[in-house]
Amino acid sequence: MRANALLEAALQLKGTGWHVVSSNFGGKPAQMEIVMEHDRVDLRCPACEAQCPGYDAVEKRWRHLNFFQYRCELVAKVPRVNCPRHGVRLSEVPWASAESGFTLLFEAMVMLLAAEMPVSDVAQMVDEEDTRLWRLIRRLVDRAHAEKDWSEVKAIAIDETSARRGRSYVTVVMDMDTRAVLYLGPGRDSNAVRSFCEQLQAHGGDPATIRWVAMDMLHCYAKGVRENFPNAQIVYDRYHVMVMAGEAVDEVRRKMQRNGAQLKGSLWVLRGNHWNLSAEQQLQRATLAKTYKPIGRALALRSALQDVYGASKADGAELLRCWCRWAARSRLEPFKKLAQTIRQYWNGIVSYFDSRLTQGAIEAINGIIQLAKRRARGFRNFLYLRTIAYWNTGKLNIDTSAILPT
Repeated sequence: MRANALLEAALQLKGTGWHVVSSNFGGKPAQMEIVMEHDRVDLRCPACEAQCPGYDAVEKRWRHLNFFQYRCELVAKVPRVNCPRHGVRLSEVPWASAESGFTLLFEAMVMLLAAEMPVSDVAQMVDEEDTRLWRLIRRLVDRAHAEKDWSEVKAIAIDETSARRGRSYVTVVMDMDTRAVLYLGPGRDSNAVRSFCEQLQAHGGDPATIRWVAMDMLHCYAKGVRENFPNAQIVYDRYHVMVMAGEAVDEVRRKMQRNGAQLKGSLWVLRGNHWNLSAEQQLQRATLAKTYKPIGRALALRSALQDVYGASKADGAELLRCWCRWAARSRLEPFKKLAQTIRQYWNGIVSYFDSRLTQGAIEAINGIIQLAKRRARGFRNFLYLRTIAYWNTGKLNIDTSAILPT
């Protein structure tokens, strides 16, 4: 009896009507089995909470946290009640959800582990089939994701990331205010944007209230935004514009090197921001800019463009217009092309000065998704990738606090 009372205290059964009647340890391999019964004094319908007469009982098993290093299962005959309103229903138990074969504590442990390691490794650690764990994880993640309220979403970022080797991509959409991933869907086209729009409405959001969409310069996403978010202003990320400026500097360097300039080994000296260079590299860059005038002009243009992005809302567009005129007269073909590109995407680029939105956060999110993919050595299907992505980056409300130390 003392052992049963100890197990009841550990399982927190006091006041629930449930009692431990026996515990068995043995078998090959050895495992712990804890048997419980209900006193059947206060039986209630799980749908309406009305007190109801008992109907019968159904034996069920749940996988629980290990007993020391041994597998542990809870066994109980769960009463069914005969509700006048809802008919015969299976009573709820305090240690597990109605549809699960795992206890709540076991589920919490699996979810914590799945956030940090491949599910196949979790399965080995807890001695369960990984397909069974995937069903558990998907059920909890899908339910938590379905409960999310997106009615306050006003600014989003859209980007793509690879799903597997080759040219298999998925579209990622993030709420710019909460930094939570809202959507991950197959493809990187306007259909993916339309699919997100449908999910937005299913979660209580309104496409008409989306004000800003940060994205790169993929035409397919822009088409989807125009078709589905009538009041949204596209914001092209400053990072991608600066990448194009860096590539223009590289093109100038390569052309000069082909024409005989002594620029071997200068790639990393000329690439990137000067404050990331050592004192020796900064001196080498200054020498190259002074020796080779086109290199000097290219570096000056790139630096000036970076300064433009630091301008105020009132001055930004005019300074960028001046920069484009300078680039067009620079006699540097790569920068002339860059000026043309900026003019082509003008509205989306200058929207940055109003919104100050960048894709830095969603790029970091993509890094988390890719890390999970590398740890798992790839996922068997898209649904597994989406499930782990939502769990790691969706800020879902799945309670794992019971398993954490206090």
